[in-house]
Amino acid sequence: MDITQSPLYNEDIAPVPGHRRSWGLWNIAALWVGMAVCIPTYTLAAGLISQGMSWKQSLLTITLGNLVVLIPMVLNAHAGTRYGLPFPVLLRASFGTRGANIPAMMRALVACGWFGIQTWIGGAAIYTLHAVIFGFKPAGPAELLPVLGLSWGQLGCFLLFWAVNMAIILAGLESIKWMETLSAPFLLLVGLGLLAWGVSEAGGFAVVLSDQTLARVRGTIPGEFRFWKVFWPNLTAMVGFWATLSLNIPDFTRYARSQRDQALGQLIGLPTTMALYSFIGIAVTSATVIIFGEAIWDPVLLLGRFSNPFVVGFALFALTIATLTTNIAANVVSPANDFSNLWPRVISFKRGAIITGMLGILIFPWKLYTNLANYIFGWLIGYGGLLGAVGGVMIADYYLIRRCALEPLELYQPAGRYAYGGSGFNWRALLALAFGIAPNIPGFLAQASGGAIDVPQFFKDLYVYAWFVGLLLAGTVHAGLSLLFPDTANAVGGRVEQATSVKV
Repeated sequence: MDITQSPLYNEDIAPVPGHRRSWGLWNIAALWVGMAVCIPTYTLAAGLISQGMSWKQSLLTITLGNLVVLIPMVLNAHAGTRYGLPFPVLLRASFGTRGANIPAMMRALVACGWFGIQTWIGGAAIYTLHAVIFGFKPAGPAELLPVLGLSWGQLGCFLLFWAVNMAIILAGLESIKWMETLSAPFLLLVGLGLLAWGVSEAGGFAVVLSDQTLARVRGTIPGEFRFWKVFWPNLTAMVGFWATLSLNIPDFTRYARSQRDQALGQLIGLPTTMALYSFIGIAVTSATVIIFGEAIWDPVLLLGRFSNPFVVGFALFALTIATLTTNIAANVVSPANDFSNLWPRVISFKRGAIITGMLGILIFPWKLYTNLANYIFGWLIGYGGLLGAVGGVMIADYYLIRRCALEPLELYQPAGRYAYGGSGFNWRALLALAFGIAPNIPGFLAQASGGAIDVPQFFKDLYVYAWFVGLLLAGTVHAGLSLLFPDTANAVGGRVEQATSVKV
């Protein structure tokens, strides 16, 4: 079957043939090291400790969250490796050739938000550290531009880092693979070096991780601390941190050599790196209480305390690499493919990346990443509830309805078996998606409005488990509707074609 003339086809979202699948176990693990080593990971424990958790409790919550999200990550990665297909094309099987654009755009817009946040973090690091190197005072409130809320220097550094991101992504996925692979050991060594400095300067682990030091880091806790009340919403937020990649991981595993490589590589790379860098963030921040007399969670502000230009310059380089490896792989590849899926004959991967970059500027990310409580309860849990529902439909469809059997060539046919009667929409999946999202909306509105919108307590409590609710409810409804109202043209156990049979 020749699919190259189909309106649903372009080379960027085409099935990857066997001879191009060159990502081994280390490449997949290095991908996760590169994505997980970033400033948000370093500061992730800040919100947990500030709510009263001990360092062990916060580290346990972060690790459990990443082990939980690893399950749908590996499950969704399976289809990418087996058929060589990217995320938006796989969505066509469950949502329809046209309906796939709805969840794909949900994922794309969240990625644009993350791209903006990471680009702002990288630009802010460049600005702050240049202030140390060249000895100028960072801009004060009087120097900020109206509307934007940034100085000319901050805006310039933000746009500079944005341009670097765009240049690398436009060079292609192979350049991303090598950047992630080569930078992984460097980033691990930098993190361990920072940990060694903090612990040594502060007097050892016994001092750094003592209850007295952590109490100074934590400060005053509003209200009475109850672990389980704090644990569940933060666990959901930790799952939400990588709920994005749990959907579009096929964008990378389509290049994997085997299922073993993708599954084991992710197990080695994701939870271990997240736990390690979160611990480094905890230990080094505790050390700053002893060294500088105050808790400095932001590593950029910490490095601004150093006066040696060589140290600051090296730190600037390390932070730039860390933010680049996360931003490009986690926040540009997926939306570029998702936007391409909207109009494959016109929007290529590179054009989709440019759209992502422009939206990342327009959301004003520096206004989104200012409050850790809003960041966790508004941003992470909020989009986790949306994307959990998408994941529930995908997993139920691929494993329960289709038993892992797809016809990849049909996914590129506007009138094929995945067009669902010619409409291109699978109403079962879309209805299940709505059912999975709906219960989380009242809690999100209450949280986003700061309590101005009053909703019943039941929905506020339910919002704490937004990702789990969305995943389980959407998956159950989709499986039930598909069994009660089966699509005869798209029946269970269809013939499986290998993606390598594509005529190109």
